[in-house]
Amino acid sequence: MSPRIVLIGPPGAGKSSIAKALARKLVSTSIDTDLLVEQTAGKKISEIFIEDGEPHFRNLEVAAVLEACASDADVVALGGGAILREESIAAISAIPNRIFLDVSISNAAPRIGFNKDRPLLLVNPRQQWQKLMSDRRSIYQSLATLEIATDNKKPDEVAAQILEKIGLQ
Repeated sequence: MSPRIVLIGPPGAGKSSIAKALARKLVSTSIDTDLLVEQTAGKKISEIFIEDGEPHFRNLEVAAVLEACASDADVVALGGGAILREESIAAISAIPNRIFLDVSISNAAPRIGFNKDRPLLLVNPRQQWQKLMSDRRSIYQSLATLEIATDNKKPDEVAAQILEKIGLQ
């Protein structure tokens, strides 16, 4: 059995929090690929970027995505860049409910704080986030079976909206 729901979207969209809320509502489990990467590497993602480089991180990320998409967890939260590699896209595409959690920069900024734990957002974070979204939005949208805006919503509200839209509530 593979996951029923995968959450995709940019940093600050609420993927991790919403995955936990969905798992609670489904009385099931969730997997966060960023946490899998950190567990595998034995260090934070920011440290992987600095010490090993982005290509190494992306390789770890692909392995985490493949593992999560083959798991028996009902919900998977993906890192924002998980949609950048073909192997990941193929695994993500096999999940029936692919939810793009969209967020505006004004809502993303306070959630992620544009801090050092977001290595791609270290220099001029607002501009970097906007470029990232510009580069990735079309991929998120093409993969998604459903798009939900998370602006000004609590994780439980978004989770309920997702379950209602996909017919699991």
